[in-house]
Amino acid sequence: MKTPLMLAALAAAAVAMPALAQDGMTENAVEQAGVPLAVKDAAAQAWTLETKGRSICRVRLTAEPAGAGAYRAEVPADCGDALPVGISSWKPVTDGAGLLDGAGQVVVDFNRWSNSLLVSHRSSGVDLQLRRG
Repeated sequence: MKTPLMLAALAAAAVAMPALAQDGMTENAVEQAGVPLAVKDAAAQAWTLETKGRSICRVRLTAEPAGAGAYRAEVPADCGDALPVGISSWKPVTDGAGLLDGAGQVVVDFNRWSNSLLVSHRSSGVDLQLRRG
């Protein structure tokens, strides 16, 4: 009787592991989650802005200083209404990364889940994700 239950548990774990890895939740994710995003990790590649399981646009976080601990960000117009207009830079924040407006104010805060996944929980209930690549 115990063998079928153990087999079912192992099968469930085998199915769950690829899903966790796909979302950037690897063994190192515990070390990466909730800490500031390092500039070298952010500037390595472009990031895909996603919501509701679909890609919206590509955002580039650079290592080029923009003053006051911030770095230049490139947010294309095709991001539409997903992000506020006027984002010009980003900076590491306590638990991830923040996108800043021209005045240097954080307008979108992303929590770091791993080196390749940042999530912003919006008051509207629609989450935004920045996924590396």
